[in-house]
Amino acid sequence: MTATSVGTLPEVPGILTAEEVALTAASLQSLQRPNGMIPWNPGGHCDPWNHVESAMALAVCGHIAEAEAAYDWLAGVQLGDGAWFNYYLEDSIEDPRLDTNVCAYIAAGLWHHALVTGDDAILRRHLPMMEAAIEFVLRQQLPDGSIRWSLDAAGRPESYALLTGSASIYHSLRCAVAICERLGETRPAWELAAGRLGHAIAYHPGAFAPKNEFAMDWYYPMLSGALEGDAARRRIEEHWDEFVMHGLGVRCVSTSDWVTAAETAECVMTLDALGMEAEALELFEVAQGHRRPDGSYWTGLAYPDVVTYPDKETTSYTAAAIILAADALSSTSPAAGMFRGETLEGTIDLAGPRCDQRHTGPCTAR
Repeated sequence: MTATSVGTLPEVPGILTAEEVALTAASLQSLQRPNGMIPWNPGGHCDPWNHVESAMALAVCGHIAEAEAAYDWLAGVQLGDGAWFNYYLEDSIEDPRLDTNVCAYIAAGLWHHALVTGDDAILRRHLPMMEAAIEFVLRQQLPDGSIRWSLDAAGRPESYALLTGSASIYHSLRCAVAICERLGETRPAWELAAGRLGHAIAYHPGAFAPKNEFAMDWYYPMLSGALEGDAARRRIEEHWDEFVMHGLGVRCVSTSDWVTAAETAECVMTLDALGMEAEALELFEVAQGHRRPDGSYWTGLAYPDVVTYPDKETTSYTAAAIILAADALSSTSPAAGMFRGETLEGTIDLAGPRCDQRHTGPCTAR
């Protein structure tokens, strides 16, 4: 096991100490299997998106070798078309669906790792893996710029896109472009695809299946950087009371008083990216109500009875989200500003065929 000294770990004064972050990282690292896979919990399944998020959190806390083993595992199980299955068990496949967002996130993870370590070696080693994954994802881009959310077990593509998934892909595409630029290469087709996707997210909500009750659909357009400025703040403010339970955290879905620590932590990073520091700190503080003595975090708490849901479940991705939020708030690691867009270039706003091509300014369709 490798780790940095406590003095170099994220710390949010008055809310979460560096020692507590180290304990959370240790609880997360203890879940990693010898082959590098990081399941949700002991004996549980692993999905590549949350696996990458866990590797990012490990790297922030100095578990560099463990994080790199996680990426090496992904390289070893990648399919010939560049994709990964949706859920893995240690020695088998649990769900063979191919989720485009899950596959794209490798780019965010590799860029984050290079920022944390200051070493491009992992980018060079895993460039073929990332290229194959991104090309797989972009084969699913629709004419309006959105990206089909998945292919089923038989390889049949779904007909629709999801806002959260497409927003995360947008961020991953920007990371993929940054990786290539760091290595002296260009991918203009990826930049154009990101421009079309970002435009769809910012201006065409009708391009995505209606999932408005999910908190991630609320904040992910801003967390990804596709929606910024006044429009982003309006979106936060208009739906704040739907998703935020005052003093408790963020509802996973607006129709249930079920607060999840991961959604709360991601919302913290969104608020941080928008410069809403006071609101971010308040949410991060209440997320600590999910903390357990061993440093892990309950996935969710249901109110008014204050019971764990799922029952007594802790998850690797919840611990990882807390660590990444702490890093963003404290600006500790060199990757702390990644979700603020500090290490990423902007994209060209490219209108799709659904736009009125007669206008000369940015598309204002909403």
